[in-house]
Amino acid sequence: MPHSSTQPSPTFAYFLEHLADESARFREVLADARAGVRVPTCPDWDADDLLWHLGEVQWFWGEIAERGLTTGEQVEAMNADRDPRPADRDGLLAFYDRSSERLHRVLSGLAPETELWMWADDHTAGYIARRQAHEALIHRLDAELTAGVERSPFDPALAADGVDEALNVMRGHEDDPDEPGIRSTPLGRPVVISAVDTMHSWTVTPLRVLGTDHDGEALDEPAFGVEQGAVGDATTEICGTAAELDCWLWNRPAIGEITRRGDEATLAAVDRVIDDSLD
Repeated sequence: MPHSSTQPSPTFAYFLEHLADESARFREVLADARAGVRVPTCPDWDADDLLWHLGEVQWFWGEIAERGLTTGEQVEAMNADRDPRPADRDGLLAFYDRSSERLHRVLSGLAPETELWMWADDHTAGYIARRQAHEALIHRLDAELTAGVERSPFDPALAADGVDEALNVMRGHEDDPDEPGIRSTPLGRPVVISAVDTMHSWTVTPLRVLGTDHDGEALDEPAFGVEQGAVGDATTEICGTAAELDCWLWNRPAIGEITRRGDEATLAAVDRVIDDSLD
């Protein structure tokens, strides 16, 4: 179901800069977090689990980029060589430092159009940099909430791009003629989602996606059909800053208010899509 976004994105260098900055802030916050303290936005995890999670994610994509892997079979073989989780905070921090430094260094040495394995439709180093900048941003917020420290602001342009990625790639669906066994039906009317500080907007239709994929897996999932801009005659709207919307789409608490107005049944259908958890 995941597919590529069509919203114009910031540059490769921009994503690499934010990947470095957000990863450094994440590490700074968690280095002093109490052992065993729970992650309020991922309640099954404690601080060390969160540190291990992002370290593993950055190891995974750094390994793909460094080896130049392009196929699922190569990635499966790579996964068989994973090292075990370190037993203590110092070991976790050392693993995280190695993984984070390598990911940034290797991606920085590649052209953004370099082909690499990726689960989304965009199989490039450029999209991996984009995805990992947003991964680090959201988990930096998780780290700050876990440690009980003041939340750092989101860069508005990065947050707007995060909204676009969350809608199009993470929560978006478009019926594919190559997958005739999977079809969507609307759960409500179109809704305009507007980032009031960056002047970006999207029109989404909440969907129910049903069928069987190529691997024989049964699907029954909520998703969005997404169009760029405010299109059609939608009378239901959800507005907030790009940062607030980005947090909302990732099931993280927003600082400011998100305004909702229009058809209540359609807004409830939007909520059903959003309630489908993203970690």
